[in-house]
Amino acid sequence: MRGAETRTEIVGAADRLFYQGGFAHTSFADIAAAVQIARGNFYYHFKSKDEILEAVIARRVERTTALLAQWDEANPTPRSRLSAFVRLLAVNGDKIMAYGCPVGSLATELSKLMHEARGPAVALFDLFRDWLAEQFRALGCSEPEAQALHLLMRSQGIAVLANAYRDPAFVAREMAAMEDWIDAAITPQRSAIP
Repeated sequence: MRGAETRTEIVGAADRLFYQGGFAHTSFADIAAAVQIARGNFYYHFKSKDEILEAVIARRVERTTALLAQWDEANPTPRSRLSAFVRLLAVNGDKIMAYGCPVGSLATELSKLMHEARGPAVALFDLFRDWLAEQFRALGCSEPEAQALHLLMRSQGIAVLANAYRDPAFVAREMAAMEDWIDAAITPQRSAIP
């Protein structure tokens, strides 16, 4: 049992370190130090940093899937579910201002590195995109996939600028603007994306 717990601790520490400092700038030694495990014991659980990255992405997929299910259960309407997505910017506001979006920053870094895990990292965006499209579709929107990508794009842009400017007032204004955009997008006469 301790082996599974140690592996979980390693993946959790790596997830945090990859988010805070980036995948490329995080070493085996950094992760081992965070978990307080000898490097020899570390290699028992993971042979390479790429194996850890794979486990981190799997962890993020699992957590994102659980989050989306939680939003489905806690919010009775598709419109309130879309608001739950918007509120994620406030819920994680301090972390986003300090480190950016964990999904966007990892996907961007792996793309720049031309890393083979880029596809699985981008799959995290796919989870959000597909879930958002489902909400827009349930609201009778004519272009649910385009609207989902637009909302995802706006949230990523806000996260980038929140990280750059570290201005909570900006984030609050943009969240309100996203809510207004959603209302306009789900009004049948004005469903086209600006």
